[in-house]
Amino acid sequence: MLRKVKQSLWLLLVILLGALFVMHRGNLLVAKSTHARISASDFASSTSYRVLDVVDGDTIDVEVYGKRVRIRLLGINTPETVDPRKPVECFGTEASARAKALLMGTSVRVETDRTQGLFDKYGRVLAYIYLPDGTSVNKEMIMEGYAHEYTYRYPYKYQKEFKAAERAAHDGGSGLWSTGVCSR
Repeated sequence: MLRKVKQSLWLLLVILLGALFVMHRGNLLVAKSTHARISASDFASSTSYRVLDVVDGDTIDVEVYGKRVRIRLLGINTPETVDPRKPVECFGTEASARAKALLMGTSVRVETDRTQGLFDKYGRVLAYIYLPDGTSVNKEMIMEGYAHEYTYRYPYKYQKEFKAAERAAHDGGSGLWSTGVCSR
């Protein structure tokens, strides 16, 4: 009897692992198919794209020609709030709330940067985001202390500006650099 239970548990484990593998492959296929459908030329400089969702402080979903496209804001990194492998980081909730306040219910202009490639390893479009009044959301998040400047591999178009914005936010004690907010 015990042997049958063990065999059944092993069979269930194999089935679950197989299902997880299929789901993971499906996600990879979605990301790859998004790559095939989206190119830098799809983001015309004068076109506005409706924000569908703010995932967290540095990731949003916009509508591009009727399709949902996930965008990772270039040059910034906000504390984590949605990564299932990590706890919510200090000031992450505030950064996400600020991004939502800036972006929900609006349309944005999207600028890609040829020095960075169009997609990150998760299939997200890498871009700078601008509000209708021309404000750079990426830079604004840094200036207000909701994000760190972030360089992945290569220097990017606005790197000097973003680094200066982070220094000013840090020196001014803005956001996550406020006294006593996040211990370092």
